[in-house]
Amino acid sequence: VGKQAPGVFADGQEPGVFADGQVGRQAPGVFAEGQTRDKEAAWADGAAMADSAKLMEQFEGTAHGHQVPSSGWRICLAHEFAEKRKPYKASDVSAYDVVKYLALGIRYLRWWYRKTHVEKKCPVIDLFNPLPLRQIYGCPLGGFGGGTITRGWRGEFCRWQLNPGVYHYKTVVADQFTVCLRRKGRTVYQQVLSVERPSVLQGWNWGYCSHYAFYHALYPRAWTVYQLPGQDVVLTCRQVSPIIPHNYQDTSLPVGVFVWELENGSDEAVDVSIMLTLRNGMGTKEDKRGGHWNEPFSLEKEGARVLGSSLLHLTAAAGTGVTHFTAFNPAGTGQAVWQDLLQDGRLDSPGSLTEKGEVTAAAVCATCTVPAQGHRTLELGLAWDMPRIHFGSKEKLHLRRYTRYFGSAGDACPALSHYALTHYEQWEEKIESWQRPILESSHLPPWYKSALFNELYFVADGGTLWLELPPEACAEDVQGPAGAGLSQIFPVLREYGRFAYLEGQEYRMYNTYDVHFYASFALAMLWPKLEISLQYDIAAAVLNEDTQPRLYLMNGQTAQVKLKNVVPHDIGDPEDEPWQRVNAYLIHDTAGWKDLNLKFVLQVYRDYYLTQDTAYLQDMWPVCQAVMDLELKFDTDDDGLIENSGFADQTYDAWVATGASAYCGSLWLAAVCVMCKVAGIVGDGEVLQKYSAIRRKGAEAFERLLWNGKYYNYDSSGGPFSSTVMSDQCAGQWFLRASGLDHSEFQVFPRSHILSALKTIFELNVMGFANGTMGAVNGMRPDGSLDRSSLQSSEAWVGVVYALAATMIQEGLVQEGFHTAEGCYRTVWERLGMAFQTPEAYCQQKLFRSLAYMRPLSIWSMQLALESRACQAPAAEAPHPGQENSLQP
Repeated sequence: VGKQAPGVFADGQEPGVFADGQVGRQAPGVFAEGQTRDKEAAWADGAAMADSAKLMEQFEGTAHGHQVPSSGWRICLAHEFAEKRKPYKASDVSAYDVVKYLALGIRYLRWWYRKTHVEKKCPVIDLFNPLPLRQIYGCPLGGFGGGTITRGWRGEFCRWQLNPGVYHYKTVVADQFTVCLRRKGRTVYQQVLSVERPSVLQGWNWGYCSHYAFYHALYPRAWTVYQLPGQDVVLTCRQVSPIIPHNYQDTSLPVGVFVWELENGSDEAVDVSIMLTLRNGMGTKEDKRGGHWNEPFSLEKEGARVLGSSLLHLTAAAGTGVTHFTAFNPAGTGQAVWQDLLQDGRLDSPGSLTEKGEVTAAAVCATCTVPAQGHRTLELGLAWDMPRIHFGSKEKLHLRRYTRYFGSAGDACPALSHYALTHYEQWEEKIESWQRPILESSHLPPWYKSALFNELYFVADGGTLWLELPPEACAEDVQGPAGAGLSQIFPVLREYGRFAYLEGQEYRMYNTYDVHFYASFALAMLWPKLEISLQYDIAAAVLNEDTQPRLYLMNGQTAQVKLKNVVPHDIGDPEDEPWQRVNAYLIHDTAGWKDLNLKFVLQVYRDYYLTQDTAYLQDMWPVCQAVMDLELKFDTDDDGLIENSGFADQTYDAWVATGASAYCGSLWLAAVCVMCKVAGIVGDGEVLQKYSAIRRKGAEAFERLLWNGKYYNYDSSGGPFSSTVMSDQCAGQWFLRASGLDHSEFQVFPRSHILSALKTIFELNVMGFANGTMGAVNGMRPDGSLDRSSLQSSEAWVGVVYALAATMIQEGLVQEGFHTAEGCYRTVWERLGMAFQTPEAYCQQKLFRSLAYMRPLSIWSMQLALESRACQAPAAEAPHPGQENSLQP
């Protein structure tokens, strides 16, 4: 068990991401357990939701499945999405922009060529090879930071993230569930539970009738219901991952459990076998490197005997027979394993070491007898153990979070499998307790319940890392030479580890901070200690600098990588050494960006407001002062309001602003309010007086320069697009109210102006964009035409739309808020087939950009807004999203 399986699940990496011969690397393991028991229903059986009716039109069965909830995303396995969109890439740049940005294009091409052809690494942003849209993905398996394996909604294993920040989008044909039914000692039915008909493994019975099965996702769980034609048997496969709010142990585990509920509607007993086959690898060239094996093992612990191999693990229980087939060729006919199961519903075969050029797979099978008109349960699971990792630079060895509990020797799969099968019921109880109040609320529409939980997939499947500090680490290792003032950073990181997730699966930079600003609500509300840990890492990066020179692609100028007292854009590239070298982004020199410092200050107070962690606030206060003092240089005319510098100097990094702007100006004033609030808390009268004066001046300048009587202009430049209606113009007010700063001196924006602006946005950016069915476009001209001054102005950004919806809800425009967000959900999840890969952006037609992106986690700010309103209003007056007139706060 303790041996290494060289090269397993490590295709395409640079040497040193996982160095050859590294101790402790083990291939994913599968385990199985079966038992005869009935569970109390946690949810009433539900028919397909009305919201998912279109996705279920092809379903011809009658089965509802076993305890499948009514809320979630439901789709028939026969469904085909009519609309096929293409990703934005270099060839989509307009002729006008080609000329305008020719120098940028040349610099990018040179950098891209050097990165891909000389260094043999993946660029952090690859405009020449964007991910194509595959309308196949379902819930990912696994907790945070140990890697994830995604199963598609048709049942395929199709997206793999086992090396840090590296994805493989490969459907592995051999990875399947198969069912075998036997009556009176005779096999009467055997079927791969896949609708596909592949060119390999042709000895198997493929082509399950997709019209008799449906998939239902409510992250972190998913259900697939199979109605077996002519057999009076219904199978419900429930997939469970240990994603549990405020849990910092089990949520880190690289495991998933498949609970098979077997319902026999016939008048005679039936023996049911569920076989899981798994290829040793991800279907890549690494699988043929040789030296892979499926080594048997036996482990007995706490009354349960675990059997299996270094690839496959299984657990036997009373009344259940468990057998295994340790090696078959997944590129052949598969006849051996198929006939073995067909003969007696059991598996029996030895395994062997692979030679170079060979591939191998294995199978595990759990069997039980289901009585007439009865119900039984079988449980199978998947665990993977890759505890010790390197990034692309090969400079440091890192341990994943779960090694705190299961060790780093690479032999943890038996223990992980045992733990998962003996604890998943507790996980489900906690998941149901967390989700139940929201799911049972009659005031919330079904689509929102689905969106809220299913968008959380990205916290686990965003190339996520959750690392332990090494035992020998000291405070200076994490705070850097200039971070000695962060008194709590070492205790926090020692206790809760380091957390990082990518900006997107295509934009491969960890903890991209201008985007995390939106996404952070998920962590702050559900795993606040991870948010605090992340913030400490950012604070340490603020106080330190990297004087290495770098050529920036947009302007062609050279500047140092990181300035002192500036918030970094990101904490690094997985191909390099994150945390040690920050700012992998090199389009702009973000030292000149106007939003990063402000977003740090706003998040510090929001985190304090939600956690009441005074030690954290005390630690962050000097850092907030440092970044705000530096930000003051952007107030070039001393009117109390910062100015944009005539380039795309904020999160909209292709949308130029000049002078005062609604977006950065509102963030600035909100941050100034926070400085006043925190100064009062910590008793810093001098800072309070300083920023109170700035607040008064800045608020007057903001209104004078940007308010036009109906909304805030995009910027004060007076240019042809200065009067654009920006959907994100109230970003500062959004964060102030989310942080409880919505009264007295902190009402920096006149409430009548905010309401007028939001109503204008709803009229033009929402209802004027695709007839109100696609959310809010970023920029709309006052005459109702799209702002096409940049690519980003004419896009809808899903995460911005959810934040806008939260702002509307905060201000009492509840119906408008839900309508705005609903357009995004239905576009992404029901029309475009982008489930579990929500993009950063889409246009009204044809194009999308950056699949599987961080920002849509901002939907949790909608939930915070709803919870805040519920605390303010009597229960009897709780607003319904469908009410014509929403209640005022």
